[in-house]
Amino acid sequence: MFKRATGVSVIIGLVLLAAGCGGSKTPTAVAANSLSASPQPTAAASAPDGAWIASGPLVVENQVDVGAQREGVVAKVLAEPGTRVKSGQVLALLDDRQVAADLDAARAKSRSIDMDLKNWKAEAEVLHSDYIRAQKMWEAGLITQEQLDHAKYKAESDQWDVKRVQEMLLNAQASERSLEFEVEKTRIRAPFSGLVARRYVRAGQKVALGDRLFWVTAEGPLRVRFTLPARFLARIQKGQELPLTAPDLSAEQHSARIIEISPVVDPGSGTIEVLTELMGKPGDLRPGMTVNLRLDNP
Repeated sequence: MFKRATGVSVIIGLVLLAAGCGGSKTPTAVAANSLSASPQPTAAASAPDGAWIASGPLVVENQVDVGAQREGVVAKVLAEPGTRVKSGQVLALLDDRQVAADLDAARAKSRSIDMDLKNWKAEAEVLHSDYIRAQKMWEAGLITQEQLDHAKYKAESDQWDVKRVQEMLLNAQASERSLEFEVEKTRIRAPFSGLVARRYVRAGQKVALGDRLFWVTAEGPLRVRFTLPARFLARIQKGQELPLTAPDLSAEQHSARIIEISPVVDPGSGTIEVLTELMGKPGDLRPGMTVNLRLDNP
């Protein structure tokens, strides 16, 4: 009996352990998703003095993870966290030796076909001249109709060869442009002017299509998005200024201007969404910092 009870206890323990391990994966995935999700508007709350206080993070419109557009090995990293970058500035380079060699070959092929096309055009001019001469000789009765037709069809045949080589050249040039795009994809560029907030890769690392390489964020304009009860819809307006404070920077006083008011009421919560933008210099305010906006009760 003791051995049987012990065996049952061991089985129950293993089941509980497996359940605990399986359950621990879900919070990790949820946390990862929440980090990448855009912050949701926060609901304003009533203060003891009757005013409404909206608390939320400062956000910017341009803030993205720069991903790899092709697979490859990182050859060089040119930007570190904290680096201010301009739009189009190169942040990192992928190894482009193979695609660059393919591009050189494609360009050589385009040049070869272009020279071949010029040769066909020159031959077509010669055959056209022969046909004109044959017409004059036929009119003078020096050659037969069959000889004239032969010169005519030969000239027409060469024109079709010219068109065929022209299409070959267009195809080669299109392949060349495609490879130029692939070379450009090895230059990881900043999508807009801003600040490199994070770097996810290092030199020598192999990356796949879509892998995150950098997190680039603009430094402004700083904005706060929040919701208010629907009764505020008729009592607030674009351009209205609200006092803005940061709990971590109590000495600084700022103002934010309302730049967008939702034209509809959310039927689930009975609220409207409001977007404000910081006025003046940001001082020590930074994207992601929590701030408070005060709105007097209507």
